[in-house]
Amino acid sequence: MTVNIQRLNASDADFDSALSALLAWDDSVDHQVNESVRHILHEVKTRGDAAVLEFTAKFDRLSVGSVAELEMSQERLQHALKTIPQDQRDALEHAARRVRDYHQRQSQESWQYEEADGTVLGQKITPLDRAGLYVPGGKAAYPSSVLMNAIPAKVAGVAEVIMVVPTPDGVVNDLVLAAAAIAGVDRVFTIGGAQAVAALAYGTDTVPAVDKIVGPGNIFVAAAKREVFGTVGIDMIAGPSEILVICDGQTHPDWIAMDLFSQAEHDEQAQSILISPSAEFLDAVEASIERLLPTMERAEIIRTSLADRAALIQVADLAEAAKVSNRIAPEHLELSVADPQALLADIRHAGAIFMGRYTAEALGDYCAGPNHVLPTSGTARFSSPLGVYDFQKRSSIIGFSAEGASRMGRVASVLARGEGLTAHARSAEYRIQRD
Repeated sequence: MTVNIQRLNASDADFDSALSALLAWDDSVDHQVNESVRHILHEVKTRGDAAVLEFTAKFDRLSVGSVAELEMSQERLQHALKTIPQDQRDALEHAARRVRDYHQRQSQESWQYEEADGTVLGQKITPLDRAGLYVPGGKAAYPSSVLMNAIPAKVAGVAEVIMVVPTPDGVVNDLVLAAAAIAGVDRVFTIGGAQAVAALAYGTDTVPAVDKIVGPGNIFVAAAKREVFGTVGIDMIAGPSEILVICDGQTHPDWIAMDLFSQAEHDEQAQSILISPSAEFLDAVEASIERLLPTMERAEIIRTSLADRAALIQVADLAEAAKVSNRIAPEHLELSVADPQALLADIRHAGAIFMGRYTAEALGDYCAGPNHVLPTSGTARFSSPLGVYDFQKRSSIIGFSAEGASRMGRVASVLARGEGLTAHARSAEYRIQRD
């Protein structure tokens, strides 16, 4: 069965509108989902553990006497680490070392400086007290997400990382638990869905309230995170996964086809885009797609994703490719060109940039080191990958000397009176030294 992938040309008069239509994605949540999520949040907020137990029995078909029974001990995490296949343990530990090493370079330090009159100004960096990590469960098992979310929090100095992961029918994924052990997760509760988000946001007698919730989840989890934002911080509301590849036409077309598949296999809404100055290369990649697709385990998901949301875009040159890419602001951007460093100068918006023909985006998902939690749906225009900085707060430090308070008090007085705030003005004026 042929895959009908949309072909666009940047020189066409209707290219801008066609690209806008391609990128359009409705992130609104169904009214019924919102109502259900709000009900769950309210129940957990008002009834705590009892509500968590009820929803866990209803949605995960797991009935226990107390939420404490849903907590995994550190001994259980270590058991998982010891019993998974050695090659999986080695891979997790290798990936964790690289993720930790990369994120340690993001750590920020407090700083101060002193002005000539003795006034001290600065910034104090403080880690969050407690972070919550949501990890999908059931059929989806993402140990890589455990590493990518928990390790930056620990590097930032977060005292306690609380992980929630659903275990439908009581089925536990040891690979996820092993990743939690490696990443230093402090407590693990086998609860999921909106009820887990509510427990983390509001706290219960058993589950402690956190300061920030991070991690991917289904539509109910995303809706719950949106609802509790403000009570707690959240990482982002992520849309479907995206990849954009800029290629000069010299990379093997099979490689590029498989790179596009690597995002399309996530789900039917994922988006895969290839941009090249060469029409012949676009044809070659399309031929590779047709030949390789039947060999894929998730062929039907890939087929739907490519048919509905993918595009092969022809441009005049690599400079125009960069302009189109900046318009899209992709989550993942591969620069599959002879001199990626030169093209990098033209790239302004992307979650993660993969340099050169050998840098498959999949390496970034698992073991390159940088975080794989990235802005989607064009939000790379103003957002950044998850990092240590997301688990740290910045407090301003202001300490005026007598001389500084006198000098700046005059400035503050003028501005405060200009705003009609007399108490502000007089508070500053009390510190003004009179001749």
